[in-house]
Amino acid sequence: MATAEQKTFQTPDETRAFELGQFDLLRIGDSEIGRLTLQPGWRWSDHVKPIAGTDLCGAPHFQYHLQGTLHILMGDGTEFDARPGDVTALPQGHDAWVVGDQPVVVIDWWGASNYAKN
Repeated sequence: MATAEQKTFQTPDETRAFELGQFDLLRIGDSEIGRLTLQPGWRWSDHVKPIAGTDLCGAPHFQYHLQGTLHILMGDGTEFDARPGDVTALPQGHDAWVVGDQPVVVIDWWGASNYAKN
């Protein structure tokens, strides 16, 4: 990284929209950082699986949870709720869904460039 950079999610480098969700991607400092916004009723296996073409999410994630509750179910049966202020590290092989009536917003530092991509 040779120079200082500043970007905003208000004008992302790329946006991937899918049913009940949106993924915004910033390319900055030789890295990619994503922001996921997921609406109530969203579930990975219903709304992203058809795009990804896999049984479970194949993108690993390292995320900071800003808003809402996201229920995560790993392929091995481990499950938990991620809430605002939580940080999660998720390997490949999971499903997830929004719990309640508030949108979920997370910042993803790892695996972001692979999300909701054919």
